[in-house]
Amino acid sequence: MTLDTDRDRLALARETWRTLEPYHGAVYFSPEAAAQYAELGVDAKTGYFASRSAALGAATADLVIATFYNFHPELVRRAIPAAWEAAAPERFTAARLTGIDATLRRILGTEVDSPQMARAAELARALADTAVGHPQGRPLFAAHAALPWPSAPHLVLWHAQTLLREFRGDGHVGALLTAGLSGLEALVTHAAAGDVDAGVLRDSRAWTPQEWDEAVQGLRERGWLDGGPDLALSEDGARRRAEIEETTDRLAALPYLTLGPAGCAELCSLVRPFSIAVAKELLPWAVGRLSAGKA
Repeated sequence: MTLDTDRDRLALARETWRTLEPYHGAVYFSPEAAAQYAELGVDAKTGYFASRSAALGAATADLVIATFYNFHPELVRRAIPAAWEAAAPERFTAARLTGIDATLRRILGTEVDSPQMARAAELARALADTAVGHPQGRPLFAAHAALPWPSAPHLVLWHAQTLLREFRGDGHVGALLTAGLSGLEALVTHAAAGDVDAGVLRDSRAWTPQEWDEAVQGLRERGWLDGGPDLALSEDGARRRAEIEETTDRLAALPYLTLGPAGCAELCSLVRPFSIAVAKELLPWAVGRLSAGKA
């Protein structure tokens, strides 16, 4: 595989990230993780905010709002700082790791101890280690990068993708800010692109129908959306949304380009079966692209 153009290089980074992402994303739908949070005295939603932000320490609600970006502020404030009254941040970090460990062992069985898992962990850690040297402007990534590495290969792979995910996510927030989109407006344009149902994005982030409709109207007035009855990007909006995605890819590309096309291809080949198994159990919407080799 050769990378003849800048577009090829960015496509390599995006494909590798998307192939590994379900393996990380399982933690957000893991019943075992939710059970761990319940043992700490909080519900799954509070556990999500606490466990993902715990690397920052006992973060304020405003810090979580800033770094998570697209959630309704009041949803965050219902969880933070109340979570820290239930348990210290390091207990949420441990609960998250214990939960995903149990989930991956349940779904993958003996594959967690396979040579393929060990090699995938080795490659993924090499990717993440490259990112660790570039924390500037990436607060959530930097916080997670300071956590100790687990020892089991299946958890090394998960932690590596956690770092790469937050590395990319912090860059994505920068791209959205540069484009002049608030967190809510980012969700609306994401829905208008046709990737995810608008109701799912709105309700999971706790925005009211009125707030959503006001954001839609504002984006129409700014030229991001067309004037039709359906939620859809205008021609200019589609161009600007594509620029955001390209900027995000560019900001996230360094680790993948350092590993190189052969290493990325090997990593994708190794992890795809693991991601498919996890997706079938917890993320069914991701199975089709993974099975087709189009992460």
